[in-house]
Parts: sequence; structure tokens; C-alpha cells
Amino acid sequence: MLIQAHPELRLQVRRIGAEGAPLLVIDQLVADPDRLVRKAERGHFTPQGAMFPGIRMRAPLSYDAFLERLLRPLLGEVFDLPPQARLAFPMCHYSLVTQPPEKLGFLQRIPHIDSATGRGLASVHYLFHGNWGGTAFYRHRSTGFEYVDEGRELAYFTRLEQESRGADAPPAAYIGEDTPLFERIDGVEGVYNRLVVYRRNSLHSASIDNANIPPPDPLAGRLSINSFIDVAV
Repeated sequence: MLIQAHPELRLQVRRIGAEGAPLLVIDQLVADPDRLVRKAERGHFTPQGAMFPGIRMRAPLSYDAFLERLLRPLLGEVFDLPPQARLAFPMCHYSLVTQPPEKLGFLQRIPHIDSATGRGLASVHYLFHGNWGGTAFYRHRSTGFEYVDEGRELAYFTRLEQESRGADAPPAAYIGEDTPLFERIDGVEGVYNRLVVYRRNSLHSASIDNANIPPPDPLAGRLSINSFIDVAV
């Protein structure tokens, strides 16, 4: 499956919150996003991993190659990484959020990090129409952390474990705006054929309407391609 960039692709570089972690937003990403949707429609989605609140399926290998070609020249300018770095894709999946709020565990009710390393990146390619929500970024109120790297990991998770037993522990719901534990500091709308790229240690969460959970349908639900990108120098 040949994947090509859209001729009207547009880049926007932003900084998240007070700590200024990089955020890359690319609109009109691929030339034929409908083809990616049709590929997902023909596939078989299954639950994968304990943390993701839905179902997934491996994206085409050609999608990894496309992202590598696209992102490699941007690593230095946007993410302060060597442009000659080697990229690997430990995860690149079609994803559908489907889990009802009442079944969410504690760590699914709050913002999360995907890893503590500052070199690891994550991307979300929105492939849905309609108001299924985008991606939001947060600050942990009691520590002030907007990202959690190796130096912050112990302090953050120790404090979080204490808060999970306190009066401000979150109810069984997807996080949206500000809560007693977290402040929402930025967000990206889920627009068809938009890609968002950020460091995996930024505190983030999908923006999901608890009163309107998406169906498990690639055509009607919250379809995206979610990727983890390891950067080796």
C-alpha cells in the first residue's frame, strides 16, 4: 500500500504549557486518507494491552515508512533531536476507543505518559469525521509536572499513588477539562486527516465525551492510527 503526502500538507509547531514541550500538528497529512479508512474497515480489531480503552489492529507497514520519511527532517528543528537519528516503530496501530466510562480503571481516568524517556515520540492520526474529540495535555497540580521523565518518575508516581486513595480521586469517567488533580493546559481538535506528534512523556489523554462513547466501527467511530516512535542516536 503506497502512502503519499498530501500536496497541501500544512505544518504547525506549538509549545505545551509553561514547560514548553514541543507539539507538532500536521493537517492534510496523506493524499488519500479514505483509502486508509477502507483498509481499517476490512480488518479485524481486538483488545490489545490493559491500558488502551478500546480495540486495535496493526496499521500497514508502509505507514511506518511514510512517517519516517516525513518526520526525519523535522526531528532537529521541532524535537531537538539529531536529524540523522534512527527511527523505530514499536507500535503503529489502528485504534478505536470503545470502553464505557464505568469500566475504566484509575490510570485510564487521568492523563498518562507512554514512557519516561525524552527521546520517545508518539503520534495520533485522526481518521474520523464528526465530534469524537482530539488530544488534550495536562499539568499535575501537586507537583507542577507537565511531563514526567526519568528524574521525575519516582516523585510523580509516589504522589499519584497517594492521591488515588484520597478524596480527590477521579470518578469512573474519561478526563475532560480541569479536575482537582490535573489542569488542562492545551489541546488539539480531532480533525480528519490531521496528525499530532508529541513527546511520549508529556501528560496527555484522548478527549472523550462520557455521554457519547464512540461505537466499535471504523466508519462511524473514533478511528485513528496511533504510533510510538523510538529515536536512537
